[in-house]
Amino acid sequence: MSLSKNNASTKESNYHDSVLFNEVLKALNIKSGGIYVDATLGRCGHTQGILNHLDSLGSVIGFDQDIDAIKYAEINFSDPRLGLIHSNFSNLNDELNKINLIGKVDGVLMDLGISSPQIDNADRGFSFNKDGLLDMRMDQSQRLTATEWLKETSEKEIADTLYQYGEEKRSRIIASTIKEYQKNSEIKTTLELANLISTVVKPGKNKHPATRSFQAIRIAINDELITLSEALNQTIDALDKGGRLAVISFHSIEDRIVKQFIQKHSRPKQIPKGLPIMMNDTQPCLLKDLGKVKPSNEEIKINRRSRSAILRIAEKC
Repeated sequence: MSLSKNNASTKESNYHDSVLFNEVLKALNIKSGGIYVDATLGRCGHTQGILNHLDSLGSVIGFDQDIDAIKYAEINFSDPRLGLIHSNFSNLNDELNKINLIGKVDGVLMDLGISSPQIDNADRGFSFNKDGLLDMRMDQSQRLTATEWLKETSEKEIADTLYQYGEEKRSRIIASTIKEYQKNSEIKTTLELANLISTVVKPGKNKHPATRSFQAIRIAINDELITLSEALNQTIDALDKGGRLAVISFHSIEDRIVKQFIQKHSRPKQIPKGLPIMMNDTQPCLLKDLGKVKPSNEEIKINRRSRSAILRIAEKC
């Protein structure tokens, strides 16, 4: 997990459809000489926007566990103000400590879930609309692919995962169907799994039958909710006073974690009535809840993938 300053010339457009682009820049309240962390670098859309608001003293540290994202930035950016770290954002403070930035960061951005390039690349195995190997690993160096996870996981655990992480009501019949199918054949491709799920789940309004199941399996094999909680907790130490936290989530499970984290740290410690108040009990709030923002109708028309996005914002007290 190394920090590198990329120095390659730009070969492709640095922009893609970054969700809530202008809203994120406003939420971060960017200082021209500030230090910012894009904890989910992706195709660098938000990062480019931040860099455009910085002077020569400002900088962005870009994290991504997907080596393709790091390689993209190395090829397409030549800005000395951008540092790259190939790591999951759950290692946020370990990596920032190496470069002496704990408590000095002016803003942290997290754009959760999978990026459009990951969905559009059939070889990554995230899409139920494109045929490719059933992979779904965000960090391609990890061992467990979605195919292997389905093979090694019990029917009960598959069902529980689909229900908890995908809110899939037909989780048990899907899990049973998967295990029955596996008696004769391994599930190796995305369309193989999507078509199997479609035999027992009816399509919803503008929703593929496999949507919830693919989401749940992806979350499980990448430990997305665990790493999100770990990363959020680290932002409090990473941020300087007045620093901003901006998190974009795309489904209710992620958003609930972010919302509860901000609420927990933006409320005074509750003291039961009748108990004496000690000095340590009067600790101030760590965060100020600055609310949430959703995409405009105009953005949703242009980028359908933005329709479920919620941006939550907090400021370190």
